[in-house]
Amino acid sequence: MLTSSHHAAHHADVVIVGAGVSGLAAAQHLIAAGVTVTVLEAAADAGGRMATASADGFRLDRTGQLLTTASAELSRTPGLEALTLRPFAPGVLVHTDGRQLRAGALTPARALASGSLDQARLSAALGRLAALPEEKLLARPERTARAALRSRGLPPRTAHGVLRPLLSALLRDPELTTSSRVADLALRTFARGRLAVPEGGAAALPDQLAAALPPDTVHTGVRVRSVATNRVTTEEHGTFDCRSVLLATGARAAADLLPGLRVPAFHEVTVLHHATAGPLPWDGSLLLDADPAWPVSHTAVMSAVDPTRAPAGRSLVTTTVLGPPPPVRTVASRLARLYESATRDWELLAVHHTPEAVPAMPPPYDPRRPVRVLAGLYVCGDHRDTNTVQGALRSARRAAHAVLRDFGIPLPAPQEPALPVAA
Repeated sequence: MLTSSHHAAHHADVVIVGAGVSGLAAAQHLIAAGVTVTVLEAAADAGGRMATASADGFRLDRTGQLLTTASAELSRTPGLEALTLRPFAPGVLVHTDGRQLRAGALTPARALASGSLDQARLSAALGRLAALPEEKLLARPERTARAALRSRGLPPRTAHGVLRPLLSALLRDPELTTSSRVADLALRTFARGRLAVPEGGAAALPDQLAAALPPDTVHTGVRVRSVATNRVTTEEHGTFDCRSVLLATGARAAADLLPGLRVPAFHEVTVLHHATAGPLPWDGSLLLDADPAWPVSHTAVMSAVDPTRAPAGRSLVTTTVLGPPPPVRTVASRLARLYESATRDWELLAVHHTPEAVPAMPPPYDPRRPVRVLAGLYVCGDHRDTNTVQGALRSARRAAHAVLRDFGIPLPAPQEPALPVAA
């Protein structure tokens, strides 16, 4: 961290404003190509929305992002070689019509053998999406995800009882106003792998990116006042001279520094963490609630997925609400029904509400929005791509490559090492 008395001019090839996932990933790509980088972050810590708090031996994520083992960007990003993903049980468990059914875990043949025609149709639809090239999905006619769901010819019980809650969870959009193309991309990624979380908490991902950077690359507690193509001016830490500037903040902060950038609407998310007095039997499934009358979107015994998130002998239940914080008793009542377990002795550890958790992506939406404003000025983040961790990482790679092209530096050959996945 720079001290407020440090007013001398600094220099790097690229100054990145924002030390969230996008900024840290962009720094990794640029440094790997031999470019010098300085990252400035206004907050006291790096990581942005991928934050994890500690409480009595529990590890509590703030916004509850879901990753997937099929995410190519995790493998393409330097600095994440040591990241371990903890996968959920295959598919998802859906609570619908008073019962629970597993979806997305069977091949069409196995679904038919089990006697479920609806499951076979769903598995076949997901299989077709998994096999389609991304370019073909992005060329499909565009509408809202809700409208596309109604037009796909799936039985209502499958469309509304399974795919609606699944898409709501993946997109963090309860009304499914998201572009159908983005929704198809999300389902394609879901069908190609398993949902997962970083071992040790969401913050493990940005922490590893930051730790793999050269010393003194990231400076926290530095508030940026203005940017130009060759200079960043801060409020208390002087001026940083450079050859290019990359804005890697959230959409609103980026627009404050660069008037003219569009500020999207946002979806708000509330994450509640409960601790149980003893272990809660559970198989590591992500449980979706298909009943829109209740506020819960999805929930999981997170310590069954990642045992590092709770002390021995206790369980951590993490629940996501797509909206403002509901009455705690309402959530506890619903969780008792979903888990078929009394919840009156559960301890509420934290309620994290993020009003601008993810940018909205209504149609028409370009999931590869431009990252180059002009030579010397670039922007990245989940508001330039899909509003997922994968989208944030991909926008960082695209922005870093745009900088390298303008510097006349050859782009590195693509590398996709295997990402460790815990059993």
